Amino acid sequence: MKQTWFDQEIIKPKVRRKLPTVWSREEVCALLDAEMNIKHRALLALYYSAGLRCQEALDLKVTDIDSKRMIIHVREGKGKFPRQVMLSPKLLEILRAYWRGRKPKDWLFPGRRAGEQLKANAVRVVCQKLRKQLGIKKPFSQHVLRHSFASHLLDAGTNLRSIQLLLGHRDLETTSRYLHVSEARLHGTPSPLDDLPIRTPRTTQGGNRTA
Repeated sequence: MKQTWFDQEIIKPKVRRKLPTVWSREEVCALLDAEMNIKHRALLALYYSAGLRCQEALDLKVTDIDSKRMIIHVREGKGKFPRQVMLSPKLLEILRAYWRGRKPKDWLFPGRRAGEQLKANAVRVVCQKLRKQLGIKKPFSQHVLRHSFASHLLDAGTNLRSIQLLLGHRDLETTSRYLHVSEARLHGTPSPLDDLPIRTPRTTQGGNRTA
């Protein structure tokens, strides 16, 4: 219309924010112990142990696993911001078993075609197959493992700033979502009802009448 737009004066619709889906440690353990090939096990273990985004894991090369310094180099993070995350000793064992069996040369998780990396859609297919195989009713994707990584670190006492850096969040407010799903925080905060000197109602055998 050849008119000057003043977008700062336009009221923006409110964004509906959802709490992240988080699995318990027992559920993650059952998943990683399920029957699957060594490549998929290594990939899912990586998502949970390092909290990587889907594409960040797929962009990893064999040389990005630094076993001497026990770190993982994430060279293609969101917004092209590189970062480093911890390399779990247990993950290193899984990755070494995977390397001995498959011997990836360039991409850590290669696709079917030579020289190509595994595609994100293939990871989603794997997650859905495992969901059906295990009879999981909760939502499941590789991002659920990233959410679980952050929440479980928070439960273990890791400070929010450290989790922010590990996840590659630019804004601490994004990381603070995990405060709402932290079991340790929820269970460790008593309800004010518990401090009131009220009697607990008792039911009689004849019905719901209180004594």
